[in-house]
This record gives sequence, structure tokens and C-alpha cells, in this order.
Amino acid sequence: LSAAEAEASRCEAEAAVIRNDVKNSEESLQRMLQDMAERESRAAEIRGRIADSEQRVRELRAELAEAEEKIRANDNVLSGCRMKLKSREESLQQLSDRATRLQIDGRSMDSRIQLLSDMEKDYEGYSRAVKTVMREAERGNIYDEFSGRSSDIVTGTVQRVENRTVYIDLGRTEAVLTASEQIEGEIYKYGDRVKAYILEVRRTSKGPQVSVSRTHPGLLKRLFELEVPEIQNGEVLIQSIAREAGSRTKIAVSSDQATIDPVGSCVGPRGQRVDRIVNELRGEKIDIIKWSSNTREFVANALNPAHVIDVIIQDSDKVCQVVVPDNQLSLAIGKEGQNARLAAKLTGCKIDIKSQSQYDEMMAEEAAQQEAAEEEG
Repeated sequence: LSAAEAEASRCEAEAAVIRNDVKNSEESLQRMLQDMAERESRAAEIRGRIADSEQRVRELRAELAEAEEKIRANDNVLSGCRMKLKSREESLQQLSDRATRLQIDGRSMDSRIQLLSDMEKDYEGYSRAVKTVMREAERGNIYDEFSGRSSDIVTGTVQRVENRTVYIDLGRTEAVLTASEQIEGEIYKYGDRVKAYILEVRRTSKGPQVSVSRTHPGLLKRLFELEVPEIQNGEVLIQSIAREAGSRTKIAVSSDQATIDPVGSCVGPRGQRVDRIVNELRGEKIDIIKWSSNTREFVANALNPAHVIDVIIQDSDKVCQVVVPDNQLSLAIGKEGQNARLAAKLTGCKIDIKSQSQYDEMMAEEAAQQEAAEEEG
């Protein structure tokens, strides 16, 4: 009996040891399961961040596709940017391949975290590259748009005036109106609506720069084209323009259709058409002249409002002597010679204006000289 009791005691002791070992094993297993759960949680978080980054990369690739549509129209300007983007995309692809390999190979969590950090850094660079490409593409599109409108009219809003240079907001870009291209006496204030003529479009480091003018004769031509339907459809033609901006302009018009009055078409009902142009040019006087292929008739018309008695062509069609009534000599010449100067520019002729009495006196002197020469002969 004593031996049996001793054996039972020994078995009980071994069972107690085994139970203790089981308990320790269970506690160790619990700790391992808890640690695995924490690691899995971290892994799920990292996988989520990687998925977010991959989604951001897909969005950027979509933006890149849109940018490349614009790049096609500006290939020469943006070829360097395309190479940068290609390098960035290859780098992103390499990182994506690394992520795939890590997921397959089951590498350490630290490697995944480092991968995510690398992806985020490259995303920032990729994002900057995409923005650069889109900015350059936009600048290229703006340049193409306005370079194609050279010699056209634009309407914008005055944004600021610096050292007499006016900067005009055209919506997608800014136009520059220098002092030399401004009408003398015009004052430009913030918010003013201004029409101007596009002189030139240049590429600069800050984007396209549009140079405009308010003094160019082309501005007047475009304004008449906008206001007069007969000019738009080709029934009335603008043959020539002579302009002293801010003061006075002469414009010669014609029509090959006998039923159309070119001057009346430009003046408009009750002068409404020409009045709108005068208002746009801040009161600049405009003489609308009927053009003629006959030099004598064209020169006479160009001296309007003065009445012309006769036009004598001398030597060639480019030199003319004009006779006007005595009381209209100053009107024909104009203030400070402006009327005669504009008429000469409009017709391309050198014009010498004389009153009837001056012409008669000159002819009498020439006749006397000729008679004296004949008597001597």
C-alpha cells in the first residue's frame, strides 16, 4: 500500500508539472497569437496605405493621359517634359513591381514600410512633373490660340498700370499695351473694358506675352469689319487707311456692286455704325472716303470735306496739283496740314494744294514767261 501511495504521489506530481507546462504553453501561445494579431493589423494598415498610394498613382496616370493629349499639340515645346514623365513612370513601375514581389515573397514589415515611404516620395516628384507638363501644355495652347489671332482684335479688362504700361486681362493670359501704342490723351483705369489690336505674340519664361496696340490702323479696320455687315460678307472693301491715332483718320472704301453705297454702309443708319467706332476710339474723327481707281477722282474725294475744283496730274500718277476755292484753302490743308497729310497718305500721292487765285496767278506768270520766251526766240 505504501508503495502504491508513493507511486500515486509521484504521478500526481508529474501531472502537476505537466499541467503547469500546459498552462505556460497556453500563455505563450496566447502571447504569440496576440503578437500575430498586432502584426496582421499593422500589415493591413500598410496594405491599405499601399492601396491608397496605388490609387493616387492611377489617378496621376489618368491626369498624365489628359496632359499627353495636350502635349501632342505642343510636341516640340514639351518633349523634354515627356522624357521626365517617362522616367518617373518607369520608377513608379519599378516600385510597383517591388511591392508585388514583397507581397509574394512575404518579406519583413520594415521592407514594406520602406517601400511605402519610397512610393510616397516618388509620388511627390511624379505629381510635380505632371503639374509641370500640364502648365507647359496650357502655355503652349495659349500661345497657339493667340499667335493664330495675330492682326485681330481682342477685348479685355485693365488689371493694372505700371510706368505708363497697361496690363490687360484677356482671360487665359495677359496683354501688354506699351505707352508708344496708346492713343495720346487716353487714361486707363482698373476695370476699364478695352479693345486692342494684336501686334505680336512671343514665348517667354513666364508664358506667352501678347503685345497689343490702340494706335495701329489695323484696329480701325477690324472695328469696321465688326460693325459693318457689308464688309464682313465682302460686299464693301476697305482699300486704304490713313490714321493719326486719337485725332483723325481717313478710310477709303469701295464696292463692285452698283446697288451698294460703300460710304453709306460704313456710316450706317443715322450714323450709328461709325458713331460706335468713334466712341470706342474716344472721339477720334473719321472721314469715310469713296475709293476710285481714277487718281484725279480719288484725290478729290480724299481731301473731303473741302470742295475741289480740279486735280492736275503731273509727271506721274503720284504727283498731283489740286485747285480749291479761295475760301476753302485752309479747310483743304487742314489744321497744321493734317487734312492734306492724311489725304496724301491715303492716296499714296504727293499733293500740292493751291487756291483758285493762286493757281490763276501761277498760270498767268507761266503764260507771260512762255510769251517772253517766244518773243526772244
